[in-house]
Amino acid sequence: MKILLVDDHALFREGMRHVLQRLPEEVEILEAGNFPDSLRIAAQHPDLDLALLDLNMPGSEGPISIRFFHRHYPHIPVVVVSGEEGRGYMEKVMNYGAMGFVCKSSTAAVMLSALSLVLSGGVYIPPEMLRQHSVMTEEKPEIIDRRSLRTNEYGLTIRQMEVLRYMAAGMSNKEIADAVHLAEGTVKIHVAAVYQTLRVSNRMEAVRAAEKLGLLGTSTHG
Repeated sequence: MKILLVDDHALFREGMRHVLQRLPEEVEILEAGNFPDSLRIAAQHPDLDLALLDLNMPGSEGPISIRFFHRHYPHIPVVVVSGEEGRGYMEKVMNYGAMGFVCKSSTAAVMLSALSLVLSGGVYIPPEMLRQHSVMTEEKPEIIDRRSLRTNEYGLTIRQMEVLRYMAAGMSNKEIADAVHLAEGTVKIHVAAVYQTLRVSNRMEAVRAAEKLGLLGTSTHG
């Protein structure tokens, strides 16, 4: 397995190397200290399995750099490892194509869990971001429906149930975003919340678990 580690702090990269060596597969780690070098290495190694990027480093323009990287190398999953913990910042990153966002304050165990999820095709959102997101609504303040903040007996909100039904209908995140008039990054967060609540790691498992629990019933969305 080949992973690109991009951060301008050598000490942080050294610490991350030790964490990455604990992944179940043998890992070859390529390193860069700035964003332009990360693009050059990605071009030289199209077989990369994962790219870990900090955004506050030379040559980077923050979240927009993720869109640039993703457009050039869409086959390489990107996980942002950042000291920023604001919801808006994280949503931008996910909207621009990242498959995960891990706070630098996370433990090694959390980091390994997040990377394993992304390597298996999932999306990782830190729990604190999900909690932060669950108390917000996309509606205008004057038409907030407090019921949308409540969860059902399985811990899913009304919005998450809506997203789950569209997932069961086989719709992509982009199609769901268009259907419910949300940003694709916001839909990713809801999908990740569904995965974490149902304790699954992909769409098929989520739909199967929802069917077993009787959550889908005779949904009008199929």
